[in-house]
Amino acid sequence: MSTNRSSKTISQNKYRLPTNVKPSHYDLTLWTDLESLEFGGFVTVDLDILEEVSAIVLNCSDDLKLGDASVRCSAHEHAALPAGSKAQVKIFYTAMLRDSMTGYYKSAWQRDGKTEHYALTQFQPTDARAAVPCWDEPQLKATWTITMISKAETVNLSNMPAESEALYDPSSAFDTNLATLLANLPKKNAQWKITKFQKTPPMSSYIVAWANGPFAHLETTVVMPLSGRTIPLRFYATPDIIEQGQFSLEVTTKVLPLYEKIFDIEYPLPKLDTLAVNDCLGAMENWGLIIGRTIHLLTDPKKVDIASRRAIAGMQTHEVAHMWFGNITTMEWWDNLYLNEGFATLMGSAIVLGEVFPEWEVNASFVTECPDPNSISQIFDGLAYSKAASVLRMLSEYIGEEQFLKGVSLYLKAHLYGNSVTRDLWDGISASSGQNVARLMNNWITKIGFPLITVTETSDGIHVRQDRYLDDGAPNEKENETIWTVPLAILTVTENGEVHIDKTALLEERENTFAVDMSRDFKLNTGTTGLYRVLYTPERLSKIAIEAAKGDSVFSLSDRIGLLCDVSELSHAGLTPVNSLLNLVDIWRNETNHLVWVSILNSLRDIIRPFEDHSQINTSLCAFIRSLFAPLVQRLGYDFPGGESIAMVQLRKTAVSGAVEGRDDSVTRELLSRFQHYMKTGDSAGMPPDIKMPIFTTAARVQSTLLTEMLPYRPLEALKIWDVTTFFWGLEANSLARPLLFPFFQDNYDAFSKRFATSFMLKSLVSACVRSLSTQEAHDDAQAFFADKDTTRYSMALARALETIRARIAYIERSENDLCDWLTRWEQQ
Repeated sequence: MSTNRSSKTISQNKYRLPTNVKPSHYDLTLWTDLESLEFGGFVTVDLDILEEVSAIVLNCSDDLKLGDASVRCSAHEHAALPAGSKAQVKIFYTAMLRDSMTGYYKSAWQRDGKTEHYALTQFQPTDARAAVPCWDEPQLKATWTITMISKAETVNLSNMPAESEALYDPSSAFDTNLATLLANLPKKNAQWKITKFQKTPPMSSYIVAWANGPFAHLETTVVMPLSGRTIPLRFYATPDIIEQGQFSLEVTTKVLPLYEKIFDIEYPLPKLDTLAVNDCLGAMENWGLIIGRTIHLLTDPKKVDIASRRAIAGMQTHEVAHMWFGNITTMEWWDNLYLNEGFATLMGSAIVLGEVFPEWEVNASFVTECPDPNSISQIFDGLAYSKAASVLRMLSEYIGEEQFLKGVSLYLKAHLYGNSVTRDLWDGISASSGQNVARLMNNWITKIGFPLITVTETSDGIHVRQDRYLDDGAPNEKENETIWTVPLAILTVTENGEVHIDKTALLEERENTFAVDMSRDFKLNTGTTGLYRVLYTPERLSKIAIEAAKGDSVFSLSDRIGLLCDVSELSHAGLTPVNSLLNLVDIWRNETNHLVWVSILNSLRDIIRPFEDHSQINTSLCAFIRSLFAPLVQRLGYDFPGGESIAMVQLRKTAVSGAVEGRDDSVTRELLSRFQHYMKTGDSAGMPPDIKMPIFTTAARVQSTLLTEMLPYRPLEALKIWDVTTFFWGLEANSLARPLLFPFFQDNYDAFSKRFATSFMLKSLVSACVRSLSTQEAHDDAQAFFADKDTTRYSMALARALETIRARIAYIERSENDLCDWLTRWEQQ
């Protein structure tokens, strides 16, 4: 028997396990000591021997200190294990709880001013091996029976409900292995308890989970629509914050039965728990035990923070989707991760979230949140979430949501408790829709990027051409080889003013002509459900903008947001002048929808940032922004009376944020006054949750001299890994702090690299510190700095950051004169 103590980069075959054996069941017994921060135990694995073997290879991290190991086989007479036989591997081990938010790790909290710990798991993608020797690949599904031994006053959680739980009695009879383990527990005088959990269904190792700590819980039940079963739902957290989990629990109550109905497959487990923790890489869809960071799952029930609630609902809806899509049916390998994450993002950000919370206009906001796509440890990126979600949304809109979801159900039923590849999903949706979905979708998910659709007008209609979209200009011949099958969704208006949408129009070649009446309004990508940019002539763009500004416009909210996003991105790519965006915004200055204003603010921030060192442009641009947002603040004020609509709350929040971006003196004074009052008295009544961020932003600007005091490395050593990256992303958003980031990162690179050695977070730190640069000299210095570094863990993040710098430099060079001219004309008016 040998262990494969592999590195994280396991995309190469040499890092894959042999296929000569397959685990069928794990019996894991594990003790945890939250005082010594140690754990250990033994695992017994039942194996099917598929080919004759003389050695058994499995995954095991260097963190585990292995003890006795043994192999038993049903065919005793053979030296090797013969094909078709059954074997059983047993391994004892101990380890320290990690401090890395991966594997089985510790997290700290404060009780009565004293630091205490709890422990939890994070195994995706390849860290189950850091907590138990196992076959740590997604296609090697097996059942699990988990027994946890812990201090009596703590709570044990795992994927399944507890089958039994009892205090450890040394006089009781136990099997030999368990008796030996119990007899050697640390601090024998402590009271221990034994919790045995029910056997799981077949599952991949990365969604196995357990946790131990002083957890409290909230509880409710839900009756499932297909089975009629009553499923207990619990929300766990430390006692000091447990009441803030009520909203998450309510969301779970709403979406779990809805998913069972949509998928037409019974929820397979007897319960669903959610655990909120201080240290976590976002959230994780462990089967039956969702684990997420407190900031993503908790909200004060006494304060209605719409943004927080929307984020929590989206996160929880995303994770519950995985209970079917990902957990019952799982990708064969990590190169199909987007299949999991894209679908869950679509459901959690649009389809299911919109059904549960229709007042949030999530279909329109999806346009602003998932518009772009941008080694295994780096696979959790824009491709996995934004691009895949956008591609699936485009497919759903093209064939119809009902047929799309029916196809997903067929796919899941065909691969229950098994593994799949992308083609399997396309086959399911093809069966429900009668479309050749693989042909439609292949290039969208196998080729890099997405298309730019250029529209020119002819006597016969519109001439449409597709090229690969690049945010730094036109692609070269090699970069422009892909031809996508593009659903154009052409909106036209008939003679009597009725709107017609042609969803059958496909661009399946480089270019083609479509019959459209040029004398009437038209638009491509209706509802902005397609993953592509549309470039119109300046004259047509102006006509669409003017029509969209009307109260009874034929163009929807999603159309307006999509048009704004397109023009903003196209101006950055140099495909349309920046004045096209400013003209559009100026035409829409009487807009009333908060989501459009959010898009306007984001697009203007994208102009301000590259030119923040150009004083003349910056001053004029701030004046333009003030002219847009300050009147909104004057009309809406700063306070949030109860009973207001979500739209009004969000509009006020955006108005205040926009006025702060424009450096409005009146708004600055008001927000600073509220902050100073809070600092003097501790009274937060003047700091509504929805405008805390602009208040803090304003305060930070006037305290900019403190920046240099914040950056010595030593204070960062006390911060948790996640909080270090959060800290740096906060500084990256501050124009005064940005110039300090990369020099500081360079000076402390060795310390960061060592501390983040077992974490995904180094790539986030690299992104935050490098992408803030905006000159060619700084770009070249950064490139030179990393030339002799091992960038394996963050190569993709570094490449994207450098590309961002190059695009910013090009944008400044080609837009400076255009921007100066437009702002000068605007000021003269």
